[in-house]
Amino acid sequence: MEFSDHIKTANVEDVELRQPLHPPSRGTLCITGHHLLFSEREEGSSQQVLLLLRNIDAIEKRMSASSGTITIKCKDLRVLQLDIPGMEQCLNIAHSIETLSSLDRVSEMYPFFFRPNDPSLQDQWGLSTPEKHYAEMEELHKRWRLSSVNKSYSVCPSYPPAVIVPKCIDDETLKNSAKFRQGGRFPVLCYYHRKNGMVIMRSSQPLTGANRKRCKEDELLLQAVIEDSDKGFIIDTRSSQQVQQARMTGGGFESKSCYNCWKRLHRQMERGKPLQESLIKLVEACGDESHNVDRWLSKLENSKWLSHVQTALSTAGLLAECVERDGHSALVHGYEGTDCTLLVCTLAQLIMDPSCRTLEGFLALLDREWLQAGHSFQQRCAHSAFSHARLQQESPIFLLLLDCVWQIWRQFPLALGFSEALLLRLANEVYASDYGTFLCNSDQERCALGVKDRTRCLFRALLRPAERDYYSNPLYEPTELAIWPSVHPQSLQLWQGFFLRWTQQARHLEAVQEEIRNLVNEWARMTQR
Repeated sequence: MEFSDHIKTANVEDVELRQPLHPPSRGTLCITGHHLLFSEREEGSSQQVLLLLRNIDAIEKRMSASSGTITIKCKDLRVLQLDIPGMEQCLNIAHSIETLSSLDRVSEMYPFFFRPNDPSLQDQWGLSTPEKHYAEMEELHKRWRLSSVNKSYSVCPSYPPAVIVPKCIDDETLKNSAKFRQGGRFPVLCYYHRKNGMVIMRSSQPLTGANRKRCKEDELLLQAVIEDSDKGFIIDTRSSQQVQQARMTGGGFESKSCYNCWKRLHRQMERGKPLQESLIKLVEACGDESHNVDRWLSKLENSKWLSHVQTALSTAGLLAECVERDGHSALVHGYEGTDCTLLVCTLAQLIMDPSCRTLEGFLALLDREWLQAGHSFQQRCAHSAFSHARLQQESPIFLLLLDCVWQIWRQFPLALGFSEALLLRLANEVYASDYGTFLCNSDQERCALGVKDRTRCLFRALLRPAERDYYSNPLYEPTELAIWPSVHPQSLQLWQGFFLRWTQQARHLEAVQEEIRNLVNEWARMTQR
């Protein structure tokens, strides 16, 4: 079916648009296969609003005899209102928006049609590969190797074709370990700490089950990780009770008797539906117009969003302490190992590793730890906070990561080489984008559907000179030291730049940050003369 088959009314005149931070305006509304375009028609004005239909989370209709109103609630938390003359035209527009904003075939999405003018974006995809990551760390080569055991995605569909594993472990051992781990996600290296040679591994849960099954190959793999060290730590992102429940349904944990050199630490982290509901409650609180401070604070607390931020940062801090301060290697997993595991590993690397704190280093970290590591972006980010659809597999775990990074950025304003603007851009792009970076649920899917060949890479676009200047932190001063964020409740704040972004207060903050950027850049130019 063609896009045009979903469009009964392509454009409407004399539409009134109401949007945050702008006075009402009248003009022409047009709808295409991927966009909603409003063009102001008042004399002397050339204002246009271009909205990607994929950015629409929910719409609400209100009809009268001669007109109708459509309220559009966006995934970037914007709320727009369209007053459309003619009930039939309004219903047609609403039907088109509902249909075109929810197309789920990847090849029909806008990144496959987006063609930027910049030729430098046509041939390159991504910033990091396992091969490149391995080649950059020569210290690894003595004890670790690059395995192509997953080259056809047959061992683990959510892993990349190449993974880093202990040199003494052969591919047959890896295959047997994969059979013992949920989704085939056997333990692989994600970080090597140059200061002391310790590593962070990640995986999914072992399938011990109620009968306490064992896998000699899995035990051998983890023993090879710590080699002659006295012990390693397993950070399990589930509670002890959840672990026991998982065992009764075929999952489980690494028992002390089988993995006697590993100490298990439990840190319960919410994911899935509870996290999505937390976001919904927080956005509802931020939209409360009652101006009652007590009510607002109560709603904020009841959302539990800042508690999730605190838990994520404290768990990442624990992981970083095991590696940096205590000098032990660690394995991280929960259930599938594609949500909280990636969140904790990413934050721990940001805390410990200065190379992850530059603009390019941070984007490469996201590439490695989220895109290549198999986070299900398409499922997790299908809806934001406004959708009326029944929750399926949505979960704002990547948004939680960006919030945690913002907390670190706020506490260490000189230590990160990128700005809040980058985090806001990523928060937009993960839900609706011109680029193909966040399409699909795994590297395998992106290859099979031609995403890397037929769409453009967001990370490459963000590193073009003009974009790099805008998203860099003008106050950045590199440090080789680890940066340890405080997780005390008084140290954590609501990310106003995102959750209150469509208010006048947030606009004032943006203006102040832009003025700081201009002053710093001017000072840099003066000192270079």
